Amino acid sequence: MRKELDRSSLGARLKEARTYRGFSQEEVAEFVGVSRSSISLIENGQRGIDTLELQKLAKLYECTIDELLNEEPSQAADSKGIALVARAAARLSPSDQDEVLRFAQFLQARKRRKSDAES
Repeated sequence: MRKELDRSSLGARLKEARTYRGFSQEEVAEFVGVSRSSISLIENGQRGIDTLELQKLAKLYECTIDELLNEEPSQAADSKGIALVARAAARLSPSDQDEVLRFAQFLQARKRRKSDAES
């Protein structure tokens, strides 16, 4: 029973990584070298995943295998996420970069208000 729970949580993290990166199941399947239905089964916890497939997914999703396997993000994962946002923002126009900054400031203010309300 525990093995199924682990497959389910891994599958959910893999699906989250795929959608976060904007890939379709078909694109991931082609990169990994399996069928689209295999990716669906993996993401739904109904099929296991081997080490080579996991390595390919980590490469495609620009993360480590450890980040895919662990539920808690590491400090390195946080830094990598920030670097990913910075790279994406660098490709935007100056006005879009300003908008991203305003959105980040909005999120920070919302978090502070939420913390203040809970205190």
